[in-house]
Amino acid sequence: MVAADSHDLIRVRGARENNLKDISLEVPKRRLTVFTGVSGSGKSSLVFGTIAAESQRMINETYSAFVQGFMPTMARPEVDVLEGLTTAILVDQERIGSNPRSTVGTVSDINAKLRILYSRLAEPNLGSPNAYSFNVATISGKGAVTIEKGDSKEVERRSFSVNGGMCPHCEGMGTATDIDITQVVDETKSVNGGAITIPGFKVGGWSVRMYSESGLFDPDKPVGDFTPEERRALLHLEGEKVVINGTNITYDGLIPRIQRSFLSKDRDGMQKHIREFVDRAVVFTVCPECRGTRLNAAARSSYLAGKSIAEVCAMQISDLDSWLAEITDVGVQPLVASLRETVRAFVDIGLGYLSLERSSGSLSGGEAQRIKLVRHLGSALTDVTYVFDEPTIGLHPHDIESMNRLLLQLRDKGNTVLVVEHKPETIGIADHVVDLGPGAGAAGGEVCFTGTVEGLRASGTLTGEHLGFTAALKDSTREPTGTIEIRGANGHNLQDIDVDIPRGVLTVVTGVAGSGKSTLIHDSLIGRDGIVFIDQAPIKGSRRSNPATYTGMLEPVRKAFAKANGVKPALFSANSEGACPVCNGAGIIYSDLGVMAGMSAPCDVCEGKGFQASVLEYTLGGKNIREVLDMPALAAVEFFSSGESKVPAAARIARTLVDVGLGYLSLGQPLTTLSGGERQRLKLATHLSAKAADAASVIVLDEPSTGLHLADVANLLRLLDDLVDSGRTVIVIEHHQAVMAHADHLIDLGPGAGHDGGRIVFEGTPAELVAAGTTLTATHLGEYIGR
Repeated sequence: MVAADSHDLIRVRGARENNLKDISLEVPKRRLTVFTGVSGSGKSSLVFGTIAAESQRMINETYSAFVQGFMPTMARPEVDVLEGLTTAILVDQERIGSNPRSTVGTVSDINAKLRILYSRLAEPNLGSPNAYSFNVATISGKGAVTIEKGDSKEVERRSFSVNGGMCPHCEGMGTATDIDITQVVDETKSVNGGAITIPGFKVGGWSVRMYSESGLFDPDKPVGDFTPEERRALLHLEGEKVVINGTNITYDGLIPRIQRSFLSKDRDGMQKHIREFVDRAVVFTVCPECRGTRLNAAARSSYLAGKSIAEVCAMQISDLDSWLAEITDVGVQPLVASLRETVRAFVDIGLGYLSLERSSGSLSGGEAQRIKLVRHLGSALTDVTYVFDEPTIGLHPHDIESMNRLLLQLRDKGNTVLVVEHKPETIGIADHVVDLGPGAGAAGGEVCFTGTVEGLRASGTLTGEHLGFTAALKDSTREPTGTIEIRGANGHNLQDIDVDIPRGVLTVVTGVAGSGKSTLIHDSLIGRDGIVFIDQAPIKGSRRSNPATYTGMLEPVRKAFAKANGVKPALFSANSEGACPVCNGAGIIYSDLGVMAGMSAPCDVCEGKGFQASVLEYTLGGKNIREVLDMPALAAVEFFSSGESKVPAAARIARTLVDVGLGYLSLGQPLTTLSGGERQRLKLATHLSAKAADAASVIVLDEPSTGLHLADVANLLRLLDDLVDSGRTVIVIEHHQAVMAHADHLIDLGPGAGHDGGRIVFEGTPAELVAAGTTLTATHLGEYIGR
């Protein structure tokens, strides 16, 4: 029983953030509480946008005004009363940056501890921990030192040296690059004629003017006719001083510009069109000097317990414990013990298959979330509120058991654990459940149930009714119409795999986390004609981007408004002529308060609508453009389907949004507010609404069940069937047993993760997998369907 003492409860009164309808509830402290409900019901608005946000805002206010000036701006949530808050730590799905120098080892602090260990015991000894760091260069020189002598001061120049571990050839990046000039310039054209084909270099724009007005060559002469000196100036010159429009600037050729602007960033963190350019123009090879280790020869030649630090960072983390056990020197045992504890935490959380040298930008959202959790497992803090956003994302049913143990471990240390989750395996371990709904968007935002898991099952809510949902194995499976061949796949841990993926059917690729599923599908199929990958990566854009703009729906809607009112379509865009002149269509005004945190507030002129008042006088079907953008997709289907507001193209796109489970999204909701699962479904809706000539024949989905409520899984299965029945080949990387059971063909990778995986352990129908019963997937799928 939860104690009734006021200090044992988080009290929420009058929460109205986003779609929350003035709700009030009490959440027990030092317990594990799971928040459930359909997508868009208000779970994140309550847990992250209200409870966690207010906790973090209040902590920030304890700092000085000067320090607050360097912190993110945090507005107070729309809530009347919040009592009993403790320090909130968010363990979310945001990726861990995209700095190419950031690795699993650096973000987890294991690298820092290893460098100290090597600086104490390695032979030959290099002295400083920096000597083992690929981010510190070896440099020497002279610097000025001020020396006080009585009442006077003297400046003396002294020699200095920094003993770093960075490979001098690749500057600690581990890769060498070769740039294909044909992908950078079209030599048949002049610079003024569009010869530069780098993304963002538009004729007339500053990036091109820097070259066309440099005076180093004739900008109207085809690049193919350049002299060797002119060619060097365009491509390779670096640090040259030139005058452009009366301004002195430093001129760099295209190659140094590419190296600085593009190659200094992690590929996985680039925008799609930039990444495609880099893939075309740049050939990445392993650095011939350091062989990809990023370290110089001295660091690679210093050994501890038979291994260099480069060899240790290349090992699978699960293998590090046995190596650390060989280090018995008494003086470093506290450090060794700390390292072993962190390594075991990686293994316990299902990330033992990673290596320390793995780029942090290549981690999935689920992997990033679990690495953040590793940081807290060994913490001595208690009475902290940990907030998790679907921690089971990316986890095989076998791995969910380990995650549940870790959540309970955090609770048992005296912490409050709040989890937003859909998976019944994690809902089942809750001490307390809060179910929001009953629907999504405007139909949600209410507390439908609070209490125990047993009470939820008997509550009659949508979640309670579907808590025991299972999908049966198919009675019959579709016959393939052909195959997609994969031969010799050996990326990461894959062990030279040959496999044929059947065309014209639903294929599910599964296996434990780290078994090689994504590597097999993405690395082998990317770039092939007719194949589209739909993942959960952020959709690049600003707060001005929304489902209407992203799907192309806004274009026919603007034209319909213009035709109905006899005016220009541009008036009905908040990014064009119809924008409020004060907030420029953003709907909000941001005030920079110098050293204090800035503030944002709705624009006083347009009252947050983003449009000029005169534009809002024009209507279509009785609604102005702002009212249309505020409509959820479900309402938009009916609105655009008949009467004077009939816009068939808009109705078709709105219908696809409903079909993928996004009927609750408003057409004008900023894309920056969408979850990973919502982003993926929005991308899928865009492809589904494409014209037949533009439709992809093969669609690859990466965990489409992410963020889906139990009641929505059945809709997902119907959608997958519709895709296949329309003549497409559908390949799904998935852990959800309902999706596995519904497949025509299963490919199971394993048997374990990392070097224990990378092999195909089963191919065939779900029924054949369960009957064989020889893999972890077979065991869990059999339990799911009751066999």
